[in-house]
Amino acid sequence: MCGRYAASRRPEELAGIFEIEKAEEPEETFAPDYNVAPTKEVYAVLDRPLKDVEDPRPVRQLRSLKWGLVPSWSKSPEGAARMINARAETVHEKPSYRRAFSSRRCIIPADGYYEWVTGTQERDLEVEGRKKRPRKQPYFVLPADGSVFAMAGLYEFWRDKTLPDDHPQAWWVTCSVITTEAETTPLAVSPAEGPRSLAEIHPRMPLMLTPDRWDGWLDPSRTDPEDLRGLLSPPPPGLMRAYPVSTAVSNVRNNGPELLKELDGPEEGTLF
Repeated sequence: MCGRYAASRRPEELAGIFEIEKAEEPEETFAPDYNVAPTKEVYAVLDRPLKDVEDPRPVRQLRSLKWGLVPSWSKSPEGAARMINARAETVHEKPSYRRAFSSRRCIIPADGYYEWVTGTQERDLEVEGRKKRPRKQPYFVLPADGSVFAMAGLYEFWRDKTLPDDHPQAWWVTCSVITTEAETTPLAVSPAEGPRSLAEIHPRMPLMLTPDRWDGWLDPSRTDPEDLRGLLSPPPPGLMRAYPVSTAVSNVRNNGPELLKELDGPEEGTLF
């Protein structure tokens, strides 16, 4: 799954990477965030016509969205925090996602994502039925070459009918990250001790889109589900690395570049 990630690249860097033509939100909206959590405002790349202009062509934009998708037909935004991820295997058929999958796809840029592993000793205590809360070791997963982690995403519009049309919060724009089965092949760079593959960290991972798929994924004129499903295959194996980071990231109130610092090994009490 993807429940937390880091995004520190500035808008001008993303503009060059993704060939962005328009950033509709103020630049301060896109401040670096090293501990992005569900329901936060996140930035996303999407192709969509601009509002209030005659030219109907899609324009590549950098937009601010809320992480946690609210389907357009929902009566309320409650439950958005539970819809942060959509499974690649079923996204084309699930009522909450299939309309967005057909025409409202986006890329959510990240440095990488966090995932937590329960230490072996802690898992053994769980199995034995001892009442001890497992202490989990966080890992940061990122492209081994330091490139942007382009997560496949969906976005949706939801109208809050309790507010007047001119209210700034009358419309919500929300999103989900698409996930796929985690790789079982060896990591490009493995920690000295700990997991040797992404599947050993967690059975799911965000679907990373390689640059050759960006244009096809963002193209709103592609609406055939079977055609689009061809873009959901996992990236080539061996592109990722993972390393242990401080358990400070487990508290969403902590936020700073120190959260990405690589540890020599798992913290005490969280041995893999």
